[in-house]
Amino acid sequence: MTAKGIAQGKEVGAELVAREFSFTDVHTSYMKRAIMTADYILEALDQLYLPIHKTWRLNERHYGALSGLNKEAVKREVGEQQLHAWRRGFFAVPPQLAHPAHDRRYDRLGVKEPLAESLEMCLERILPYWQDQVAPRLLAGHDQLIVAHGSTLRALVKYIEGISDDQIDQVEVLNGQPIIYQFDDHLVPVHKEILMEE
Repeated sequence: MTAKGIAQGKEVGAELVAREFSFTDVHTSYMKRAIMTADYILEALDQLYLPIHKTWRLNERHYGALSGLNKEAVKREVGEQQLHAWRRGFFAVPPQLAHPAHDRRYDRLGVKEPLAESLEMCLERILPYWQDQVAPRLLAGHDQLIVAHGSTLRALVKYIEGISDDQIDQVEVLNGQPIIYQFDDHLVPVHKEILMEE
């Protein structure tokens, strides 16, 4: 995790403290930077005792053969429109990895690592967790904290807000800017606030 990421995690925690938030559960991915960010936030909130539910379903979207490549170099090779479709569109799947990179985090899950994912595939991965683990807790009146990644959160925002497939490319979820939702009794958002907007 970078120094900037550590600072952002601590700043988010401080902002949530200033606004007097507290949570009953935390949900995060299997990825180290998300787990560490959750810890920094909970430390600031003085809630390190909370259960942290880790799931592969909140892992960052798999960008396939684009993973680790320089965005500008890819843009020069395939064009801005194609890169935009892969990164921001809902259906476009980036080129797959030629060979799966073995990730031990998937070993005990009984699921295959993806070779690449569209945002649609990412949402299909996340939804069962939202519906089975997060939604029931929200309906029971328990405030939930989800610490995840740009694309997985963007997919979740699409679902929560009912954003159309062709409008999702306009939605940006930035690091270090918590999104706060208040829901009605049917989990329809009645209020949304983005904290720490510049």
